[in-house]
Order: sequence, then structure tokens, then C-alpha cells
Amino acid sequence: MAPGNDSFVTEFILLGLTDQPDLQLPLFLLFLVMYLVTLMGNLGLIILIGVNSHLHTPMYFFLFNLSFIDLCYSSVFTPKMLINFTSEKNIISYLGCMTQLYFFCFFCISEIYVLTSMAYDRYVAICNPLLYNVVMSPKVCSSLMLGSYLGAFIAAWIHTGCMLKLTFCDANAVNHYMCDILPLLELSCTNTHISELVVLIIVGFDVGVPSLIIIVSYVFILFSILHISSTEGRSKAFSTCSSHIIVVSVSFGSEAFMYLHPSVLSMNQNKVSTVFYTIVVPILKPLIHSFRNKEVKVALKKTLSRKISF
Repeated sequence: MAPGNDSFVTEFILLGLTDQPDLQLPLFLLFLVMYLVTLMGNLGLIILIGVNSHLHTPMYFFLFNLSFIDLCYSSVFTPKMLINFTSEKNIISYLGCMTQLYFFCFFCISEIYVLTSMAYDRYVAICNPLLYNVVMSPKVCSSLMLGSYLGAFIAAWIHTGCMLKLTFCDANAVNHYMCDILPLLELSCTNTHISELVVLIIVGFDVGVPSLIIIVSYVFILFSILHISSTEGRSKAFSTCSSHIIVVSVSFGSEAFMYLHPSVLSMNQNKVSTVFYTIVVPILKPLIHSFRNKEVKVALKKTLSRKISF
């Protein structure tokens, strides 16, 4: 991805979260700790699922991929942000900026499709339990994951391609801590109407269609749960879905708020709000899946006991 022929900018300056020198070190330490927690949480889930054979089921196959995506997603921009807290001038090349934008979009969108696949998995498990092993075969699960990554690949290229076609003249100070779509659109010295429309359409599709699939899945799940006669059965069914519902609500809600209604916030407010879904949400996901999932907690205890016994 080389600079477009009409772009005069060869590098961008990331303004970061704040220009106050006294806050640089505290913010560096805060986000370093948060990044390490994110890495350990998601990497821990990946290892836990990998070493425990009873977790080699479709549900945990998707959770494994979700943790992998969050691990990569956080690493796209957080290391650069941490470096910028310790640098006087936070420069990123045009190529580096477009690359960061591409991978940010890729992992963000692939996560949405994986969460949708997880909703379908829960629908089949609760509404058609007798056919679960047939419907959610390894081939189907692999196809769903391949489709998730392929859809993200195409959407990320559309977003990045639109950005590559824009002209950036003298202004190169990005009012953000990473190369995101909206602050880059603000810098362009050409008409961005088409690019903004593409963002609205692509994000609307990538959030709207999966949201509809998830809502429909959980409507059927809810009806099936209400028809379960035993209280224990209903409770168990709800518990298998609760962590997924929480993660979906946090992930989809934050992304839809940021990109489908960009005029609601000023860019400075947008920048601070972005911290929530780029840094806070990846920390919450492994915690939610760990503390609200009995099988994960049991697997963790068994794994730790085996390590201690050695």
C-alpha cells in the first residue's frame, strides 16, 4: 500500500490522547498495565482451550478465535500508542498509517462475524440439541470462520482503498492516538462525501446484518428456554448464553455508536470514547468468558492443579 499519486503527505503526526506532559507517564503506565492484562487474559484463554480436550467443541473453537482476534486487535495500535507516550514527536509513515488502519478494520470486523457465528452456535445447541453435532460439524465451523475472515478482509480493503484515494495536502496532524477512519477523513483536502457514505454503508452492513442474525437467534433461544419445564434446565440454558450476550452488547453497541453517529461527538470526545472499545473491551471479554463460564473455571482449576503437581 504505497501513497496515492494525489497524496502530498508522506507521514502523519499522531497527537495522542493528551498534550499535557504531566499526564504522559501516568497514562503510559496505565495503558501498559491494561495491555499486559489483555495479552495475558486472551493468551490464557487460547492456551486453556488448546490444552484441555473437553473444550474442543464448536463453542470454544469460536471462543479460541475470538481471543486470538482480540490479541491481534490490541497489538495493532497499543504498542505504537505506548511508544508515543515516551516520544516528543509521534510520527507514523503514510504506509504505516494505512497498514494500521487496514488491520484495525480487519480484526474489528472479523470479531463481529465471529460473535455472530457464536450466536448461531448457541441457537443450534439450545433449539436443536439432537442435531447439534451434525449441524455444527468441524467442516461447518471452519467454513464459518473462513467466511468471517474473508468478509473482514474484503470490508477492510474497501475502507482502506477509499482512504488511499483521498488527497492529503499540508495537514498531517491526526487528532487521535491511532490511524482511525474518522480523524483521517477530517484531514483530507478533497471531498470526502463518497468515503463517508461508504463508511456508513459498510459499517451499517457489518453491524446491522450480524445484529439482526443475533437478535433472531436469541428470540428463538428465548422461546426454547421458556418451554423448558425444569428451573435447573432453564438456568443452565441461560448461563451458556449470558456471557455471549454481554460481550455482543458491549462490542456492537460501542462500534455502532462511534461510526453510525459520528456527528454526536466532537473529535476529542470521539478520541477518548474510542479508548473504551479499543482498550477496555478486549480486557473485559476474557474476564466475562472466564468468570461467567463454569467449564472454563473448571478447566483452569484442573490445568493449574496439573502444573502445581509437577
